[in-house]
Amino acid sequence: MILLNADFFAMIFLVVYVGAIAVLFLFVVMMLNIKITEISENTLRYLPVGSLVGLIFLVEIVLVIQNDLIPGVSLASHGLDIDTYVVWTSKIEPLSNIAALGQVMYTLYFYYFLMGGCILLVAMIGAIVLTLHKGILTKRQDAIEQNYIDFQKTVYLVKKA
Repeated sequence: MILLNADFFAMIFLVVYVGAIAVLFLFVVMMLNIKITEISENTLRYLPVGSLVGLIFLVEIVLVIQNDLIPGVSLASHGLDIDTYVVWTSKIEPLSNIAALGQVMYTLYFYYFLMGGCILLVAMIGAIVLTLHKGILTKRQDAIEQNYIDFQKTVYLVKKA
């Protein structure tokens, strides 16, 4: 694809396949030993906090969807009038596909790009929290306890008779 000067498609293929492998590891390998009984016991305990967070997200989505809060959509915010004729060919800069895509993504659609990254981060943390088993039989390290061990008492010589 790069040799054919289709570097955008090469980048998209790479991102899609790496993302698919990441989703495979995250949701298949980590969720193999999930226990439904532990989840169903604690569902109602987190309902008030979850509904509060959901309500906050709903209010934020409603605020973002309003036209006056979306950056870059209004023509008046760019100093352009609807009746003004603009010669777009004089405004074109010679950029490669990736440079033009990056310029648009990181200027006009920066907030959407940032929100998408935050949503993916929250989804990844949620999947990790769901698969984290906190049982009695789970072995854990206590670093403070390990640092205060008296090594004179831990290693000793046993004589065979």
